[in-house]
Amino acid sequence: MSRVITLIPGDGTGPELTEAARRVIEATGADITWEVRHAGVDVMEKAGTPLPDDVLESIRRNKVALKGPITTPIGTGFRSVNVALRHELGLYACVRPCKSYPGVRSRYSNIDLVVVRENSEDLYAGVEFDCGTPEAQKIIEMAPKGKVRPSSAISVKPISPEGSEKIIRYAFEYAKASGRKKVTAVAKANIMKYTDGLFYRVGREVAKDYEGVVAYEEVLVDAMCMQLVQRPENFDVLVLPNLYGDIISDLCAGLVGGLGVAPGANIGDDVAVFEPTHGSAPKYKGLNKVNPTALILSGMLMLRHIGEKEAADRLEKAVAAVIAEGKDVTYDMKADRNDPSAVGTAEMADAIIAKLKAL
Repeated sequence: MSRVITLIPGDGTGPELTEAARRVIEATGADITWEVRHAGVDVMEKAGTPLPDDVLESIRRNKVALKGPITTPIGTGFRSVNVALRHELGLYACVRPCKSYPGVRSRYSNIDLVVVRENSEDLYAGVEFDCGTPEAQKIIEMAPKGKVRPSSAISVKPISPEGSEKIIRYAFEYAKASGRKKVTAVAKANIMKYTDGLFYRVGREVAKDYEGVVAYEEVLVDAMCMQLVQRPENFDVLVLPNLYGDIISDLCAGLVGGLGVAPGANIGDDVAVFEPTHGSAPKYKGLNKVNPTALILSGMLMLRHIGEKEAADRLEKAVAAVIAEGKDVTYDMKADRNDPSAVGTAEMADAIIAKLKAL
């Protein structure tokens, strides 16, 4: 029986990337029917919202979605659709594998890290008050005298035992199921002793259930940035609160060649949404230029999630083969970004499909 999956093209370069990924996934032979739903800047005027109800209804019904990138305005405008999706659907775990593929230009090789980021709490919970508002003033008055300037805007950083336990246990279960050996909790508990300190305290309790199976350690987030650059081979699965997880996952993507090859998954109890970690790159919209690898590899994670392991393995092998060959790849994967032999988004997808057929 065909598996129905919600497909969200996104905006900017999202639709052309999503089309490339759809064609590659279909070429694996996996029995999938797509239910297309639209979100983002392109539907804002017509729907009055960048996240129409029918998108959420489709994902809740189908349980799985593949999503192209969606623009998030900086400093003004609507809040992130990506964050809204995670909150509305209870997608508490953001999983971002960062893996080296021969042929991708990077200062590092043989990287194989997984970042597990908490999705629902921390500064991304959206509890924020502008400067001069009654809510901001009330919080400022509650703070010790002189600690907060009266003109401040305020963001609240909630970290709960329940949220921390859920994400840390997910990281341990992921490590155990994947044959990985260590979970590293990353926070800044020497400064934020109550919030980040709580995250570490919960981590130590959860780790007791995995003694002898998966090792546990704690590293402060600033030290982690340095150690990942110096000795990335020392780490395996990283588990972090929301903001640190966002930053560290981009750093880890940089170790393997950039966001163009970094897939992502957002996992909840009943629903999962798969998406690349990069943005929508609207300046390249319609140019058939942007690297489709991250979204295609997100599709690979999706195939594994729905039990299509053989299709997922073949897809990853095909992607790796095209990258290693270095011929039919987009401009950003060439040694010289101005190399005239670089191909477009659709043509790179064609090359991956050809490799799939040869496997």
